[in-house]
Amino acid sequence: MAKETKLYNIEEEEERVILVAVEEDGTDAESFLNELEELAKTAGAVTVGRVIQRREKRHPGHYIGKGKIEEVKMLINAVDATGIICDDELSPAQMRNLEEMLGTKVMDRTMLILDIFAARALSNEGKIQVELAQLKYRLTRLSGQGTSLSRLGGGIGTRGPGEKKLETDRRYIKDRISELEGELKNIQTHRELLRNGRNKRGTISVSLVGYTNAGKSTLLNRLTDAGVLAENKLFATLDTTTRSLKLPGGTEILLTDTVGFIRKLPHHLIRAFRATLEELKYADILLHVVDASNPDRQEQMNTVYDTLKELGCENTPVITVYNKMDRDVELPLTIDFNARCEARISALDGKGVEAMLETIEKLIKSFKKSIKVCIPYSDGKTASMVYGRCEVISEEHTGNGILMELYVDEEMENRLSNYLVK
Repeated sequence: MAKETKLYNIEEEEERVILVAVEEDGTDAESFLNELEELAKTAGAVTVGRVIQRREKRHPGHYIGKGKIEEVKMLINAVDATGIICDDELSPAQMRNLEEMLGTKVMDRTMLILDIFAARALSNEGKIQVELAQLKYRLTRLSGQGTSLSRLGGGIGTRGPGEKKLETDRRYIKDRISELEGELKNIQTHRELLRNGRNKRGTISVSLVGYTNAGKSTLLNRLTDAGVLAENKLFATLDTTTRSLKLPGGTEILLTDTVGFIRKLPHHLIRAFRATLEELKYADILLHVVDASNPDRQEQMNTVYDTLKELGCENTPVITVYNKMDRDVELPLTIDFNARCEARISALDGKGVEAMLETIEKLIKSFKKSIKVCIPYSDGKTASMVYGRCEVISEEHTGNGILMELYVDEEMENRLSNYLVK
């Protein structure tokens, strides 16, 4: 029997952190640090300082140069910081060297995101995915970690499976990873069965995607009364939620909310959440929710499309939904050439939502074909299937049967080929 997945939350006094970044050619370190500060806030830390070093590439031994390390060390003492957070994923050597040279706790962006995921995961599936990502991250850091494995520290980066001191060796972690991957495989099989059932019923699947904190959960709640947690924080919700929704013209769809994306999203997380994110791969339409009020909206949109490409979803039809139009939005909005169509809404007050639903329905109809059929009264089974799987535009009872005009997909057109009316 598989072990129960546990996440250990260790309450600590408020952490005071300094954010550290290396600005290489073509990067905007200030923008990345703004986002890193939001991540730190979500994790429960207070940012008390920032340090940016401009150099051609990160130092292979300790991320930033020795002179900048001395500057960080003085700043730590001046603001009474309890640790630093680096904006990139550090190698084990970089992290160890920085800890020794600064004499303080050192975290990286990946550790911070994993910590937030560990605190936010509610469902058993979410907890499994987070633990798997954390263990894979730690597996690459076993060698050379030395005495750090003998500590059970507190605060950011320690939530989740926890460090089992020295007895947590490579064999234990590999065995646990294998166990968790088996559980995720079972979840994936269950999802495939559900998808097959939806495909047989001909139900259209629409998935909400977007940058974290773009307002996907707020929109889902607005449309379906799903009751999903919606906060003005990064990664407020992690667990996938699916609800049925009837569009204005009567078409029924399944609307799914998925985990938000972010720049420099750890690959361990993408791999661990693949079973969940595969829902995007099988969606008929993607609703790309964009925070129109965010000054970095274009970069955020690019991040979403890059992640969708990595997941193999680049060919799925997209409707770009510019959300938070009730705020101060810089106009004009850039035309999204990756999208089939666009909508402008405020999920908070509902403005523009009805027009967005009509846009979704119009796109769905563009996938289908309008046909006329006459179904004999004796074939009640086919008539029942038509009412369940097709959109009926009009119907008339005649002496030969029920004369219908329908919107159908290719499969239903083939099934009804014997009853087609020219």
